[in-house]
Amino acid sequence: MKTSFLTCLLIFGCGTLSNAQQVKAPEMLRPSTAPALPETTSPTSTVDKLAEEAQKSLFKAADQGGAAPTSGGPITSSGPLRLPSPVAGNPGLWEKDSMHKLAVMDVAFGGMKETIMIELFPDDAPQTVANFIDRCDSGFYNGLAFHRAIEGFIVQTGDPLTSDESAREKWGTGGEDKTLPAEIKRPHRIGAVAMARRSDKVNPERRSNGSQFYITLGNYASIDMKHTVFGQVVSGLETVQSISQMPVDSNDCPVARIEVKSIKIIDHKGPLQVQEVMAGGQRYSKPNSARSFVGRFLHRVW
Repeated sequence: MKTSFLTCLLIFGCGTLSNAQQVKAPEMLRPSTAPALPETTSPTSTVDKLAEEAQKSLFKAADQGGAAPTSGGPITSSGPLRLPSPVAGNPGLWEKDSMHKLAVMDVAFGGMKETIMIELFPDDAPQTVANFIDRCDSGFYNGLAFHRAIEGFIVQTGDPLTSDESAREKWGTGGEDKTLPAEIKRPHRIGAVAMARRSDKVNPERRSNGSQFYITLGNYASIDMKHTVFGQVVSGLETVQSISQMPVDSNDCPVARIEVKSIKIIDHKGPLQVQEVMAGGQRYSKPNSARSFVGRFLHRVW
């Protein structure tokens, strides 16, 4: 009787081990991944959940100074990454005659409207920046929502599906009607603005999503040489941090709508003017060329 019982246990254990060996280690997810489905919907949901947790752990380690090795797969850019200069990170020190292309983004959340200013890098990512400018000039981003917010990690927007509040279960999957070639020259440092993309498994050329972009809140060497960085937040990083701290659902999607009201592209000459000094740094005034007529008038008056 005991022998039969032990034999059954042995057979059961071998079967369990065999099934476990068939589950591959999850690939690190990208910023453009679709929202995770409930675990009851498909066998792969558990793997997706594990991959999401692995991603968060990886970026936490990177933020503390560790760097993960770059995974295999073709990379379309060559040469060392272009590190940002100290002056680039301080727009108050820009040269008097220097020209900068800025994206001035107004965001509404929590009953407030805040401004985030992004310096674009057309020399390093010409096709990506050109596409972004076209989207902004056409009003494509106006009214879209932030569909991902992870505190201390990233915030993400640009999915055209977020214009429809009733389609929340699909948020994060849009923008694939057009893709862009990889232009990988800049690293992920705090405030970096980069394009989302699909994984190497289905996207070995690392082409970018046509519209989704994210902003990092740490120094993430683990994804250098993997995503196209095309801009850098130069003012309003504290607003990005606030967005990342908003309550989210199980898919890291903000519960309350956080909406992009507009993104205006301007050419700015010289340094930006300091609006106020805060504990976390300086906030700079929105250039007059990015203001409406009424805004310019009120700015002069007040």
